[in-house]
Amino acid sequence: MPAPRTGAPALPALGGLKRSHRERVADALRAALIAGELRPGEVYSAPTLAVRFGVSATPVREAMLDLAKEGLVDTVPNKGFRVTAVSEEQLDEYTHIRSLIEIPTTAALATTADPADLEALRPVAQEIVTSAATGDLIAYVEADLRFHLGLLSLAGNTHLVEVVRDLRRRSRLYGLTALAKAGRLEKSAEEHLELLDALLAEDTETARKVITQHLGHVRGLWATDMAE
Repeated sequence: MPAPRTGAPALPALGGLKRSHRERVADALRAALIAGELRPGEVYSAPTLAVRFGVSATPVREAMLDLAKEGLVDTVPNKGFRVTAVSEEQLDEYTHIRSLIEIPTTAALATTADPADLEALRPVAQEIVTSAATGDLIAYVEADLRFHLGLLSLAGNTHLVEVVRDLRRRSRLYGLTALAKAGRLEKSAEEHLELLDALLAEDTETARKVITQHLGHVRGLWATDMAE
């Protein structure tokens, strides 16, 4: 299996969405931060990140300012940006809130969601599996975000979706790199397809079981640095 990507040579594709370069860079930076490729306490300059992502320094600098407004990084005068540290207690709190929201909301979709809308998410679920297989952690995190927010949007509560989006942005999954190298990330990725199958079968209990297990990884295997 290919080794996980340690530097992103280019921005991940975002489908047919018409987004500015700044927004695309910000999305990729958030995903790199969540995946643990940008480490807390480290200072990153816009030119260095620009080389890594294959873009000019201007959109990177603008995107990092957006992340600073979100509290994900701090500006360091004349040097760049420092990734904000998140405590274990904060991560536990974020995950607890997500569980309270996502588990019942997702499970309920087994009897309320339009099958066509659920099936439309299958390509995204497959993209997650493919990203896990190739070790592309930034693409993995981005596809995972689109999948889960897409599911939650089917419940018809836009505020709920935004709350979960914010919580996910603040999460840190430092164990993803080690999992990918060990070939264990694909199994977790396939849970997205299992979840879709359960929802399409209107199997509420199985859907609840899968999403509960899936979220458990956030503070389990995915969250902790693993020995390589």
